[in-house]
Amino acid sequence: MKSRTLTLIIAVTLLAALAMPIRIVAQAKQLQAGQPQHYIITDLGTLKGATFSQPFSINNIVGLVSGSGTLPDGTMHAVLWLQGLEADIGAPGLGGPNSIAFGDNNKFQAVGEAETSALDTNGEDFCGFGTHLTCRPFLWEQGVMSPLPTLGGNNGVANMINYLGEVAGFAETGTPDATCPAPQAVHFSPVVWENGVIRQLPTFEADPDGAALGINGSGQVVGASGTCAAFNPNTGLNLLPSHALLWDYKGKVTDLGNLGGKTGQAGGNLAFDLNNRGQVVGISDLSGDTTFHAFLWTKAKGMQDLGTLSGDVGSVGVAINDAGEVVGESLDASGNPRAFLWQNSEMTDLNTLIPADSPLYLLLACGINSRGQIVGLAATAAGELHTYLATPGPSEAGNEVGSETAKPGSPGVTDSSVLSDDARDALQQRVRFGQFGTRPTRPR
Repeated sequence: MKSRTLTLIIAVTLLAALAMPIRIVAQAKQLQAGQPQHYIITDLGTLKGATFSQPFSINNIVGLVSGSGTLPDGTMHAVLWLQGLEADIGAPGLGGPNSIAFGDNNKFQAVGEAETSALDTNGEDFCGFGTHLTCRPFLWEQGVMSPLPTLGGNNGVANMINYLGEVAGFAETGTPDATCPAPQAVHFSPVVWENGVIRQLPTFEADPDGAALGINGSGQVVGASGTCAAFNPNTGLNLLPSHALLWDYKGKVTDLGNLGGKTGQAGGNLAFDLNNRGQVVGISDLSGDTTFHAFLWTKAKGMQDLGTLSGDVGSVGVAINDAGEVVGESLDASGNPRAFLWQNSEMTDLNTLIPADSPLYLLLACGINSRGQIVGLAATAAGELHTYLATPGPSEAGNEVGSETAKPGSPGVTDSSVLSDDARDALQQRVRFGQFGTRPTRPR
């Protein structure tokens, strides 16, 4: 029923999208004038019946949001949000208990990962759900979830889909890899699916494994390659990523470089997203491999360090739109995150651009579209984690936006220190920051 309801409002959404060029022009004039953009916050809450939900991306035109919801029994279902409505597309999924939707396009197609009911014959836990069931890449459209092919192995993940229906992700080859720590047992490679046909992409030089994380309308793909490693619940990868990569539409691979760190030991060198101008964002370790910063890569300037918010030690560039606006998270020394927006060569705490009386504190920004809308994860005053949508809009009279001097505990202001133990555990252990962000692990 929810999928049917979601379909019924597509026409209304498309009509609303016709006004988008006017909004974009108005926003562009505001930015050119040096005026900071302000945002109206909508609390999308959680999937009905779920204890926790997380978004991963937002569609450029229609504003369709992809993500997941965690049910009371601990299972995760792929979720789509649109204009206040939500659809659980993980039931029945591919027959298994868990699934996540990572991306979608203007044709209302969605992609992600979904478990089947079959145990993995190699005993792997490829998608990290703890079930050791096979986990397949999927394409969802018109209410039906269908598995995508692998490279001969049992498992794979579809991460992003462009408007042409081309899908970027990674898949197992079925070839044993003795260097992988248990339970991972075989190699996996970055891939693109076109009309359901899988095409393997090369890794950089001698790197044995890799993953494709994003794709734009021109068929350019970004991701990373490196060596097999223990599953990282924050990145969703069995990979120690040492090279951030860009593939052209023919599959030629380019190493995007790094910010001084070369081993991938701190957070890794990964490219998470790119826009239709070929600008790439991601994360790179600094010299010494003890921390990591968000980066912006362009063909003209190479890799640029975006730094962190004041007082923080790490950052992750998660998503970028065609205007070159970057969103992600900035982290303090304890790993507490703040959502940021980078524009006009400056990184700003997104909490300072929303009404000061907002009941939400924005922890991370997962996606940004061409309309300037941002989705992410926020904390309520009660310490719960909710999905939010930030929409560009003027600051209303009598409803001042936040400021850098706003303190936790002030009316309408909170921070991650007020999270409940369950919410903090979810934030530190289960949340994948953005589509594939990363962060320090909380000591136990």
